[in-house]
Formats: sequence, structure tokens, C-alpha cells
Amino acid sequence: MDSPTPTAISRSSDIQSALRADPNFRFRCELSLAPLIAFWAQAAGDPSARGALARIVGEEVERAPELLATIEDTGVIERHRELVDTLMTAVFPPAAWEQEYIAALVPFQLRAFYATPLMRRLLIARDGTLQGRVNLSEPMVAAMRLAYAHALIVRQLYGIAVDVDYPIICTVTDPETGLDLHYRMLFDWRFEEVVLDGTLPPLSEELRQGLHTNVLDPDLLRQALPPERIVIRGFTILRAVEVTDQEVLSRLKRDLIDRESIVSLTRFQGLQGRLRTLFRRPELRLGLAALEGDRVLVLNYGSRHEHACIFADSSHLTTADFAGSVFARAVKSGQPLIVDDLTALPERTPIEEELIQYGVRTMAVAPLYYQDRVIGTLDLTSPRPGDFTATHLPKLHEVLPLFSMAVQRSMEELNARIQTQIKERFTAIHPVVEWRFRKAVLDALEQEGASSGASELEPIVFEGVYPLYALSDIRGSSTQRTLAIQEDLLAQLGLARDVVEAAWTARPLPALDELRYRIDKHIDRIRHDVASGDEAGVTAFLRAEVEGLFDRLLDFGPAVPERVQAYRSALDPRRRAVYRQRRVFEESVTRLTEAIASYLDLEEQAAQSMFPHYFEKQKTDGVDHQIFVGASLMEDGRFDRLYLKNLRLWQLIVVCGIAARSEQLLRALPVPLETTHLILVQHAPLDIHFRFDEKRFDVDGAYDIRYEIVKKRIDKALIRSTDQRLTQPGRIAIVYAQPAEALEYRGYIEYLQHLGYLGLEVEDLELEELQGVHGLRALRVTVTLREAGGERPVALSALGLERTAS
Repeated sequence: MDSPTPTAISRSSDIQSALRADPNFRFRCELSLAPLIAFWAQAAGDPSARGALARIVGEEVERAPELLATIEDTGVIERHRELVDTLMTAVFPPAAWEQEYIAALVPFQLRAFYATPLMRRLLIARDGTLQGRVNLSEPMVAAMRLAYAHALIVRQLYGIAVDVDYPIICTVTDPETGLDLHYRMLFDWRFEEVVLDGTLPPLSEELRQGLHTNVLDPDLLRQALPPERIVIRGFTILRAVEVTDQEVLSRLKRDLIDRESIVSLTRFQGLQGRLRTLFRRPELRLGLAALEGDRVLVLNYGSRHEHACIFADSSHLTTADFAGSVFARAVKSGQPLIVDDLTALPERTPIEEELIQYGVRTMAVAPLYYQDRVIGTLDLTSPRPGDFTATHLPKLHEVLPLFSMAVQRSMEELNARIQTQIKERFTAIHPVVEWRFRKAVLDALEQEGASSGASELEPIVFEGVYPLYALSDIRGSSTQRTLAIQEDLLAQLGLARDVVEAAWTARPLPALDELRYRIDKHIDRIRHDVASGDEAGVTAFLRAEVEGLFDRLLDFGPAVPERVQAYRSALDPRRRAVYRQRRVFEESVTRLTEAIASYLDLEEQAAQSMFPHYFEKQKTDGVDHQIFVGASLMEDGRFDRLYLKNLRLWQLIVVCGIAARSEQLLRALPVPLETTHLILVQHAPLDIHFRFDEKRFDVDGAYDIRYEIVKKRIDKALIRSTDQRLTQPGRIAIVYAQPAEALEYRGYIEYLQHLGYLGLEVEDLELEELQGVHGLRALRVTVTLREAGGERPVALSALGLERTAS
């Protein structure tokens, strides 16, 4: 048996220095073979062959008494090397001498004096230190050494078992392959004995409990057992068990949790290094590809990319580029595909030719799945033919789910980035047209990757779409809001005047009289009329000129604090102003508009199921909604005019439902608010484009712009030769320009009259010319607001499209 030379083991020089400088470890530790010799002596009484060997060993030990004493010079071991080899067979099985990693250490000093060849080759450096890195910080190494010592001491002296078992993993680099190998360190203290100087003191119950909960506390045993009274004598057995595969898989899991694991150059190369270790192939290269629609985003072998997005520096190809390649075949088969030698393939695509030029000879390609859907591929390549075989497939299957999750997360982050850019550039985008914006952003990101600079988005235009517009407005909302503002301002001014009046009565100061005059002046003006700036002006005046005096006026007399309290109690805490009437009015407007919007949203869900279309609504003092429908809005280009007719009829039915619900809600509102309803008909299609500056859709062309002008002004339109507004409560006005439009809607009206939605009278009205627009006409019809004898408003029940809405 080849006996090793004395060596010393530590994590590295920094750990060794941490142990030497550790002020908390004060136990004296001595190297001794006496416990091992005692083990042999005990076996000498056995009548078997083992006992005979033990007796021979005992005789040899008697001729080497220095082995029984404390060993301060490891030269003693060298002088009795053959005997020590025999003694160590109790620890180092001869059959395992060439296969296992075992060493004998000085107690708690991490200095080896005996080790197997494998231990010396990989884990022990020439200078005697343990090569590699452990999974503990330097302070934790010192703390764990002390904890193990505490556990040994209380077990031997008090018979108390304390569990101290932390998995210590040492990582070393194989000098032959350059790959990292991982070993778990297992310590065995059976050949160590604790010697106490003096009488053994009792342990308090508190200290006994602390042994199980605070074993890392450096002061735990110091008072009961001063370290100067304790000697730890013998040697420690260290076994290193290779756990490379388990550790690599564990670290891969931890690494791939990181969001930048496959997009950071350093971390990607770290993943590649772990796979090289797992498969024991030092020249292995990792490749990942993600699928995004018809795009293939290729991350080639840890090269180039250093961005927080999978799209940033990846190679962008299309799925057509991979047709017939080993990648396409692997995806089609759904299983990993191994190619022993690319140059031996009978039919090679440009993809394989490029890989051969890159130096690849053997490769394995596997599809990556997420929820039973292929989201990408993983490939492992090597410049050596036959370097990857079927024996590697079990390990490959273990890592595929890990990389699937990482690629899926990166694609989700890419989608999030796209959504962020969509929101930043376009605000919220309707789902029907999101495909077009997504395509524009992806194209821009690809151009950024190619040019290393920010790219402008291409124009987003939808040609030949049909618009449908409707408005439900609150009649007289501006007047009622002005009245509410007026009442609140007068109330606050009156309360302020009461304070000043009480203060002046107590102390008639000229300044107070002048302030009262200014308040009266504001009251007279507000009572007569409220201008656009009065709300802010009066509030600013009261805060600056009146409220600032309150604290100084409190001692002017007993009436003043009462008036000040009345003023302050009347203020809204958030607005710091009287807001009673305005709150009542705003609550009424909000309840009404929310009811209309909620009903509209519910019905819109049904309309989308009929045919997808662009929809947007806006709430002010009322609710208006805009619909665009047409072939260009659809990614697949499908469209039929039947769907346009269906949406026009749907819109008219919904406006009837809005009118009925508004009437039903009227009695429940704090401020009774009436609504008017209007539909604008545009028979010819128009083009719309997205305006990046305003983040909204706008129309193209002079004729199309006319439509937008009508939308903005039509609710104020008058009937020709009268001063009567076209829009009236309880009626729907359908504005049109072409006779064909009126004919189509008369058909819808007749149908809804049959269902009981609309009254029998239909007015055909000519409108006064709007600025820049003339020739408009309108059909006006009364809405049947309630079913006979019922409380439920007539809505979509007759068509089976009714939706519940509060």
C-alpha cells in the first residue's frame, strides 16, 4: 500500500487564516494515535484471525512506544510508516485505497497526516492545503468548527447528543479536464477523545436547552467548561464523496431561477460550464433557441449577448430557415436527436453547413416544452465526432425542464418588454389590433439589435375600415355644475364672513372691516354669475387672506372659536374647500356614467363574440363609444359586410338599452340628470392611422377628416330653421349624409319598433349647417323606456342577448 506524505488541508489560505485568527476556538488539540491503538487492543481478545492480527499489531506497537504519545512531529509517522499503514487499515480499507477519497486529520486543525492517492491528487495541493472552494463563508467555517467541537465535548462528557450536520461541499478543478468536480465532506470523530482537567461541573437546564438551539454561540460552554481545561486528543477521519451530478443539477436550478441566466454573457457561460461538468465534456458548447411566432431567436453558445432581454443580441431567423435541419427534425419528432458526425450527414441544410464551419462535429438537439407546447430548442455541440452518445440522454432529460422554464420566463419578459413599449408608445391597445402593434415593436427591436441604436416604429395604418360612433350625453350638465360651484362658494364665503363679523364685533379693527368688505364683494359677484376662474380665485383668496388669520382671532371673543370651528368643519378634508353641492352633483354624474359604461362593456363582450372589432369608449359628462371594423384590422384579413350590418343593429339596440337604464336611474340620483343619445352613420370606409404623439387613432384624408369634424360638433346641432337641439331626452338621433344610410337604418328602426324598443313615429330632419359641414340629415325616434307594467328597462331580451348589469 502506497502511504502518503504528510499534508495539510484547508479550504484555501483565507479559510486557514480565518481558523488561525479565530479567537473563539481555544481548545487544545493534539494529534494522537492512541484511540486507534486502543481499538486494536480491544480486538486482540477476539479468538478469530482478526484477533490474531490485532495481537501482532499490539506487539509491534510495544516496540514503538512513541506512537502512543502525543505526536508533535509527523516525522514519527514516517519512521513507523509500515506499522501506521497497518493500523490505518481499520479506517482505510485496502480494497478502497485506490478508489476512495479519505484522509486523517489533526483534530479541528484541518491538517492531514495521512490520505489516499485520490485525495492527494485532487483535494490536496502541493503546499498541503485543500484545493477548491467550500460552500461556507469564512466566518461560518469558524463557527461550524466550534459547533462540532461543542457537540463532541458534551457527547463525551455529558452523554448529550447534539445534532450538527451541515452539508459541506468542496469544489475542485480536475487538472486533467479543467472541469469542476464537487465533493461532500463527511467528518468522523470516533478516534477523538475529550480530556477534562479537574472535576466535571454540572450543566444547568438553561444551558442544556441552549445546546440544541444556540450551538453556534461561541460563549455557550465558556462559563461551565473553560476551554483551558479541555484537551481534544486523537485524529479526525475525513471522507470526500463525489456529488458532482447532484450539485450541478442543484446549482443549475438555482442559476436558472435568475432572470438573466440565459441573457447575460457571464451567466450563460456559467451554465455552459456546469453542463460541461455534468456531461464530463470540457469542449461542450450550449445553444438555446426560442420560438416567437414565425421568428426563431437563437442564443448561440454563450456568445455576444449581454442584455436583459432574450431579443436584444440574439440571432433572428425564421422557422423557414430551419426547414429540414436537425432542429426541425427534433421538434417534429418531439424527442432529442443525436448526430454522431455532422460531416457524415447525407443531406445537409445551410444550418448544418454553418455549424460545420463553426467547428461542430457532433451534436444533440432537444425540443423545449412548456405546457405541452414547443417553445424552443436546446442543443449541445462538440468539435469531437462521437463526443455525445445515447448514454448521456438520461442526464439531458433531467436538465431540459430547467431550461424550458428559463426560456419561457425570458419569453414572458420579452412579451412584458413589448407590452411596456406598447403602453409607453401607444397607451392601452385594444386586443383586436394588438397583433399589429406587437409586430411593429418586434420589428423595431430586431432593427435595434442589428444597428445597436434606437429604431423608429413603422407607421401603423388600417385601411378601409368602417366607423360606428354613438354618444350618450347628460343634458345641461355644464349649467348644473356651475350652480353647484356657485352654492358651494357662497356657503364658504358666508362661513368666512361669519368669522370676520364675530371678530370685528369683539374688536372693531379697521382691517377686519376692510376684509369683511372684500368678502361681501366676492359674495355679490358670485351670486350674480360664476366665471371660469372664480372657483380657483375665491378658494385662493380665502386661504391666503382669511384662513391665515383664524389662529390669531381665536382670543377675540367666545363667538370667534365657534365660527372658526363651523368654517373648518364645513370644509372637505381633501380639497380644503366647501364641496357639498359639487359632491352631490359629481356623485350623480359618476353613478350615471358608470351605469352606462358598465352596461356598454357587458354588451360589448357579446358584440366581440359576433365579430372582432376595435372598440373604445370615453367618459366625461356622458359616455361616447367608437367602433372600427374591417378586413385590415384582422390578422388573417377575414371580413364580410354582414358583420358590419350586425354591429350597426347591435349599436342601435344598445343605445336603446342605455336610454332605458338612464331613465330608470333618474329617480334614484341625488341630482336628476337627463341623457340624450346620438348615432353618427358613415357609409363609406375610411383609413385610420395611429398618432404616436397623441397615442390615439386618427383618420387619414380630407374626406375622412370631415367625419371627425362632424363627431366633435354634431351634439350641438340644431334642426334647420329652429332653435331646437337635435338631441332630446328619451329620443335617439341617427345622423346621416347619404340616402342609402337612411334607408338602411329605417329597416333597423322598423325591426326594433316590431320588438317594442322604439316608438312608431320617425322624424326625418334637416340640420343647420355646421362649421365646415353641410348637407346633414337625421332620423329621430322615441325610445320605449319601460315595458308595460314592469320595472325592467327594455334591452336585449327580445334577441336573447340580455346581460345582467347593476
